[in-house]
Amino acid sequence: MTIIPPHGYGEMVAYSAHDQVRYYEVQIPSNTGYLNQIGTSGGVSPRDLESGRKRKSKKKRTSNFNFNSNVTISSSSSLFSSLRCRIKYLVLIHIAPAGWLNAGNRLPTNQSSVSIYHTSYTPTVEGEQLLNPVERVACQPENPFSKLITDQSIAIVPSFTLESGVTLYNVPVAYTTKGKLSPTGDNALVVCHALSGSADVSDWWGPLLGGPGQAFDVTRFFIICLNSLGSPYGTASAVTYKDGDKSRGLYGPEFPLTTIRDDVNWTDTNGQCSLHKIILDDLGVRQIAAVVGGSMGGMLTLEYAYFGKDYVRCIVPIATSSRHSAWGISWGEAQRQSIYSDPKYEDGYYAFSDPPATGLGAARMSALLTYRSRNSFESRFGRNVPDPSKRQNINGTQRLPTPPNEHWAVHNDGHKSTRPSRPSSGAQTPKPLTELQFTDPQFTGAAVYTAHAPTPASPGSVASLELSKRPATYFSAQSYLRYQGEKFVKRFDSNCYIAITRKLDTHDVSRHRADETSQTPVKDALAQIQQPALVLGIESDGLFTFAEQQEIADGIPDSRLKNIDSPEGHDAFLLQFEQVNRYILEFFREVLPDIMAPSETDANPAGDHVGKLTKSSTFGEAEVDDITAW
Repeated sequence: MTIIPPHGYGEMVAYSAHDQVRYYEVQIPSNTGYLNQIGTSGGVSPRDLESGRKRKSKKKRTSNFNFNSNVTISSSSSLFSSLRCRIKYLVLIHIAPAGWLNAGNRLPTNQSSVSIYHTSYTPTVEGEQLLNPVERVACQPENPFSKLITDQSIAIVPSFTLESGVTLYNVPVAYTTKGKLSPTGDNALVVCHALSGSADVSDWWGPLLGGPGQAFDVTRFFIICLNSLGSPYGTASAVTYKDGDKSRGLYGPEFPLTTIRDDVNWTDTNGQCSLHKIILDDLGVRQIAAVVGGSMGGMLTLEYAYFGKDYVRCIVPIATSSRHSAWGISWGEAQRQSIYSDPKYEDGYYAFSDPPATGLGAARMSALLTYRSRNSFESRFGRNVPDPSKRQNINGTQRLPTPPNEHWAVHNDGHKSTRPSRPSSGAQTPKPLTELQFTDPQFTGAAVYTAHAPTPASPGSVASLELSKRPATYFSAQSYLRYQGEKFVKRFDSNCYIAITRKLDTHDVSRHRADETSQTPVKDALAQIQQPALVLGIESDGLFTFAEQQEIADGIPDSRLKNIDSPEGHDAFLLQFEQVNRYILEFFREVLPDIMAPSETDANPAGDHVGKLTKSSTFGEAEVDDITAW
């Protein structure tokens, strides 16, 4: 039998997901060393637990602890109900089935293990059945967006207090894992997603994920990506139930403000760790080999560094900032205003069946322009005009012609909520034209666009010549933006978008870390990072500028700065897979020689390489289709 202290409860990793694990809540009073079982008045000390003995107590006992080969506790396993006191620690009784040791697990056959798990949780409703600590659920029926990610797990944390002081209960946390955790729990590679990303690393950084020669090598690392608070993809957000209670409905616009530190590195007055660390501890991660993330994920990466070098060995922040800039804050505000201006927003109390899609689509289009560069759009699209015949092929059959108001149609092209044209009092019925009605090439909204053509005329005729002189009013660049807007509204929620952009605004590594009188607070905070760091920047990035990456690299004592050579702007870190892969591998081989050392089982004749992109990314930016053909 083993007793695991609060800061080392990684031993539970091999067994915590097993169906025979049972959880029992206990309280450790501040004035004693005993573990008092809630609801029984009995008490045993950690030493007694280890030896299997009971300690004499003046208090009446009603429980029966017997820590031999078969663990038995007379009290009900549903100790979560009818509790009103604050729970400081949690004892987890692990029962290993016969033959487990032979299956490669570390727990001896039929030997029990007791772990003390820090949870700091306060039930408030008598008789309410709360989920067991870090229990897993199979699905989130209330959240249609979480279904977009396959093979992810959703853990439920009984309670969590945010940096703001607000306490959430039954908090879902979605995550994915690849690879195998080492017996010592020290080969974890944490990957942090961007603003609109999910825990599905294989979708947005798939070419980096694989075997030897790829940065996210599942034969060497236990790779985990945790979904951030506020995101619609499984972790607590506007699209999950309030405190996990279906009867209270969804959080919606009442979901509280969360920060980057709530996810990563926040410890409340009771000593409760950040949300992601609770999950990492539950999975048995004792040390993180590396943390990698871009954009918002880079913010999380920097925060991970403040756990210290003994817990996090190295970091790779990419295209991010040490604190969110005025430029970034302003773009976020403009995007939120796009959502607010949609009449369907209804102050955030809208239905999934009728969301403010126009506002969210406009916000996404605005954001996309900050993620790319002018030169990127110019080289991709120029002044190209979409081919109406291609649009018809994508969107279906022709429609019967109707007499159009041509000037009105051009003026309102792209307006999703437009109404039919209203002729002026002196207007005459226009002469019917032969026309083709269609929706935007990749934009399946309600708006219908019309391609006009005069009565067929012979080549070289006056009618044909005048048609050719008409200026273009609809360009490929517009088509692509509308496509991205519509694609986004099918996979994201407006309230979540507002919450995540506000979350970005809170990011500042110097907050509560630098002296309030310091003239260089960010520099002072970055100087506290002790781990080796690889900082990747993009010179064409207009959102998180290369100068901001230089600031990070200059501030971290043991850092190196590399440039991702690309005209694509900010999104290059999600597009230039070969460069990102090469830089990360070089860095890992330098600072993680024990993990990256070649082994006899390595079979990598191709050398360093990235996987083939077989499909367009749902949560990232990579496209397999020719986007210049819009």
